[in-house]
Amino acid sequence: SGTLTELAKQLNPLLRGWIAYYGRFSRSALSTLVDYVNQKLRAWIMRKFKRFQSHKTRANLFLRKLARENPRLFVHWQVFGTNTFT
Repeated sequence: SGTLTELAKQLNPLLRGWIAYYGRFSRSALSTLVDYVNQKLRAWIMRKFKRFQSHKTRANLFLRKLARENPRLFVHWQVFGTNTFT
């Protein structure tokens, strides 16, 4: 529960650390992490908003739009861009 901003405040320090550490050795390994975080964000959106409950694609489009409008909200969007949605 909570807001997306609160979620970002919790996740960003972790993401920043992982990106700093793994970014040195294996940037390709980070794409798996980015995909995972985006999947979890989509799942959170699907739970949080009833209109997306059984609409994975719609939730994905909403997340992508959100990322384009607020690219600085999550660290991984800043580093990898907002075109990393599966």
